[in-house]
Amino acid sequence: MNKITAIILAAGMGTRMKSELVKVLHPVAGIPMLLYPLKAAQEIGCSRIVIVVGHQKDKVEEAVKNENVLIAYQEETLGSGHAVMAAKKCFEDFEGDVLILCGDVPLINSRTLETFINKHQIRDCAVSVLSIVIDNPFGYGRIVRDVKGCFTGIIEEKDATDEQRKISEINTGIYCCKASFLFEALKNVKTDNKQGEYYLPDIVSIAVGSEQKVQAIETEDSLEVKGVNDRVDLSEVEKEMRKRINLFHMKEGVTIIDPLSTIIDAEVKIGRDTVVYPNNTIKGKSSIGSGSIIEPNSVITGSVIGNHVHIKPSCVIQEASVSDHAAVGPFAHLRPQANVGEDARVGNYVEIKKSTIGKGSKVSHLTYIGDSIVGEGVNVGAGTITCNYDGKNKHQTIIEDGVFIGSNTALVAPVKIGKNALIGAGSTITKDVPGKALGVSRVRQVNYNNYFKAASKKDSEK
Repeated sequence: MNKITAIILAAGMGTRMKSELVKVLHPVAGIPMLLYPLKAAQEIGCSRIVIVVGHQKDKVEEAVKNENVLIAYQEETLGSGHAVMAAKKCFEDFEGDVLILCGDVPLINSRTLETFINKHQIRDCAVSVLSIVIDNPFGYGRIVRDVKGCFTGIIEEKDATDEQRKISEINTGIYCCKASFLFEALKNVKTDNKQGEYYLPDIVSIAVGSEQKVQAIETEDSLEVKGVNDRVDLSEVEKEMRKRINLFHMKEGVTIIDPLSTIIDAEVKIGRDTVVYPNNTIKGKSSIGSGSIIEPNSVITGSVIGNHVHIKPSCVIQEASVSDHAAVGPFAHLRPQANVGEDARVGNYVEIKKSTIGKGSKVSHLTYIGDSIVGEGVNVGAGTITCNYDGKNKHQTIIEDGVFIGSNTALVAPVKIGKNALIGAGSTITKDVPGKALGVSRVRQVNYNNYFKAASKKDSEK
């Protein structure tokens, strides 16, 4: 494949989305849909990628700030031809072919683009258009051919005759053009159409009129070239993208028991021999190691799960980490900056926030650990809470290695429990406990013997 660059059109608002957010930033499988055609352009080796922005340009630029792209500005939305012309300055020193993509076509595949570009370059065309035949072409520009079947132009739905509207081959909005031809042709594009816009498809008829080679190259997968115009389209491409993602992981050695009920975002990484049960949602840039088990009904967001970890049912894990051979759940909540160490156990109805649980420690049930450092080999009894907030500030609790904390204990931070200390059940600990000490803080118990017998006697005397 010869030198190739790309323009990605991302300037439109997308009014049919009925959203405050510009269309190309609506997420598909957890990332803005614009990033998919961008990734495809990167995969085929485009030496230069220009994104044309307009509506909410600051937000679009922010979404691609970590990508090696150039930005062109379409100050007025005067049509697709006008949008491409906005990128002209980025190609003044370039001789080669320009691939034009739409930012709202997230399912496009790099393999399809490679085939398309190769056919374009083999025939040495001025402009090639990717087309497809569909059952319901309403709303799309039609591929117009002459009696010999030669491609002669594209007519938009609103400008087409009744006969032309019967054509089932449509323009996908993906073009490949010689740069030298493209920007010269755009100078001759007029606005004599019902929209009063500069139509990019008009470059085809301009090429034909100047006896330059053009071709419409038909592809077969209608989903791959499907544009997102409204929320219905968005749901369709979302469904297909998640199907592709799950298929990828399964081919890489992950067991997904029910792909239809499993939601995995595009940036998630999962190791081999991990088993994902039904009704799990794994979001963001989460990573899961090899040989782990994710039982049903959990939501994992932006978290790192190690190797041979067991996530039991119905856990919520957000921006947290779980080390190798640990177990979490069921019904556990790991909040941001929760770090569960190797071989540790976090049990049912436990909430951990901004805390480290050391190697081999157990926080088994009905417990809240916040702003704490828990050492290795610690046992935290049921019902224990770290009282980390005084109404204004958060304070830290430190529990050193080997500590045993009895059930129903309140640790009032800031407080430190020394190595191998023991805390009696039901204590409220407000002072540091030295290592190997027993810490107990309880109200003295008083038993009133024969209390009910005496009470009954008083009642009978009334």
